[in-house]
Amino acid sequence: MALFFGKDKKFNKDFFLALDIGTEFVKSLVYKIDEETQKGVVLGVGKTRQKIGNMTSGAVSNIEGVIETCRKSIDLACQEAGIKGVKNTIIGIAGEFVKGSTTTVHYERTKPEVRIDSPEIKNIIQKIQWKAFERIKKQLAYESGHSDIDIKLINAAVVTVEIDGYRVTNPIGFQGRDVSMSVFNAYAPLVHLGAIRSIAKALNLKLITIAAEPYAAVNGMGLENHPDFGAILIDVGGGTTDIAVIKNGSLEGTSIFGLGGRSFTKSLAKKFSLSFKEGETAKLLYSKGKIEPQYIKKIEDSLREDCEIWLSGVEIALENFCSSRLDSLPPRILLCGGGSGLPGIYEQLNSENWLKKIPFPDKPTVGFIQPHDIIKIIDKTGKLTNPQDVTPMGLASLILNNENKDVLSEALNNALKIIQN
Repeated sequence: MALFFGKDKKFNKDFFLALDIGTEFVKSLVYKIDEETQKGVVLGVGKTRQKIGNMTSGAVSNIEGVIETCRKSIDLACQEAGIKGVKNTIIGIAGEFVKGSTTTVHYERTKPEVRIDSPEIKNIIQKIQWKAFERIKKQLAYESGHSDIDIKLINAAVVTVEIDGYRVTNPIGFQGRDVSMSVFNAYAPLVHLGAIRSIAKALNLKLITIAAEPYAAVNGMGLENHPDFGAILIDVGGGTTDIAVIKNGSLEGTSIFGLGGRSFTKSLAKKFSLSFKEGETAKLLYSKGKIEPQYIKKIEDSLREDCEIWLSGVEIALENFCSSRLDSLPPRILLCGGGSGLPGIYEQLNSENWLKKIPFPDKPTVGFIQPHDIIKIIDKTGKLTNPQDVTPMGLASLILNNENKDVLSEALNNALKIIQN
């Protein structure tokens, strides 16, 4: 599907598509890059509900059904943007087996007086990437029960570089003995990636990248200029909950578990003998405080156990972070995603009992990520107004990474190609 803008029927490379294929909805953003501000400007938004059976726990389970939903969502976004189609695309990926972690390598240079050059950096990054790849592969084999599970590296970013304890953004040209480099990597099973690629091909989209959604949300916040920032980002989607831990302005890792808003809807529908659609309507009205007063306590009581189970998933994920990588967690929790508006989610995170097992330095504050926090994206439509819009905006921000390549990102891209092949 070629891109046409106005009356000029020439392919226009300035327009891009961010496609968030969720369990409940497919969200599409059509945008371009403003040359002056170097930010993405959203000109069209599309949102279309998925049919039951299209997705399972954040992963595609009916490719043809998802293609149909994506096509409707993209058409809505293009129509609002005033174009006939869009080709250059970034697609988000979630699911229980999408894994992200930060790997750190320390090494001592034999000739500290020699300035660090590009070949040396490429060699370091390749060693880090192979080490991380083997570790994640073992983890996924253990969790899935399949020793030969095929995984692919989908996103990579240099988190920190230190030379003799001094933090630098670009190590080229520096001298020093002790070098420490941390790289964040996100991986996904080939079966999930294959489904995404099939969808893109059927829609005639040029796939720029497939991105782990927690990574995208963090990227959009522009934390590279805030080295002291720390938070736990929790994206409650329809089929999964995505968790990203940020410390000292850097992404430490991500975790995804298969429990989201759809589970709460099913539970509510079952307990009150409602259809799924009626249960979803009741849940949304309750979340917005628009339910009739006589039903508030009944719904609250019926969902309490489900919210406690959800919190146990968060607890396990954070315990894993602490046991493998972190001594303590940042005392700040930020929520986003369509399921984050459920009052029980907020209340459970503010409860005291679960905090006893988690090493927080202080009781964490709980808040929400809003679209205005994704500073790399400007919304010209006025439709991106709540936490469920954060993920597609984060995906849109990733194109800016491709526009600003440096030695480190090029070395990462080379390592990524080697590992993928």
